[in-house]
Amino acid sequence: MASLQSNDFELFDVPVQFVQDGVALDARWKELQREAHPDKFAAQGAAAQRLAMQWSVRINEAYQRLKNPLKRAIYLCELHDAPIEAESNTAMPADFLMQQMQWREALDDAESIEHLDEIAAQAMSSKGEQLSKIEHLLDIARDFPAAARQVRGLMFIERFASEVDARIDALGQ
Repeated sequence: MASLQSNDFELFDVPVQFVQDGVALDARWKELQREAHPDKFAAQGAAAQRLAMQWSVRINEAYQRLKNPLKRAIYLCELHDAPIEAESNTAMPADFLMQQMQWREALDDAESIEHLDEIAAQAMSSKGEQLSKIEHLLDIARDFPAAARQVRGLMFIERFASEVDARIDALGQ
């Protein structure tokens, strides 16, 4: 088994890349959880159970990062010395900022679930395009700083999409 300090990809024994097989990740997570389950170490005492618990937590954290495309992209960028720095680096291309402003205006003006569904569909489409760019930059071009910029854009899109979902929920009640 890998060490607690192994990166998530090493821990799960998967390629260090953005594209991952979700079914294989799920299967490996279950396998790792079985190996590290604290109950298996009950006869070995409290110290062994604590270590098993640490392993279990570490496995779950890695799984959550690897399973989620945004978290996986952030993690890959950081592993390759291209931190996202979302709090301090908010620079975005002008066309992206214009799109965000148009979406915000549309969201502010939206009064029906149908209109909000249309905005949500646009955001989902944009999210898909962003994920494709990120996949290319991480796995093919291996341009981690450029990928980090795209990840920041994806973060904006996901935050906006959750605001749209909240508005849809509020109107639906």
